[in-house]
Amino acid sequence: MVIGAVIVFCVLLLILAFLFPRLSRYPERGGERAAGAGSRGASKAPGKLGHWLSKPFQKSSRAMSKSAGAGRRGRSKIS
Repeated sequence: MVIGAVIVFCVLLLILAFLFPRLSRYPERGGERAAGAGSRGASKAPGKLGHWLSKPFQKSSRAMSKSAGAGRRGRSKIS
């Protein structure tokens, strides 16, 4: 369920970044802020467990950033 939401959000960011490069920065930051909050919360678990639990949030944040960047790069190649 959560993985699907992250994928849908990444696709939405890709399309938004392609159509409106400047306006896409705000939703991108919001998504990264939400993933960062989850990562910070999960990392408070003791020992290695905290590291393992925070990884999915870090990966989803990275995926959101890459997706929006790809949309902006695609837009710059066309214009």
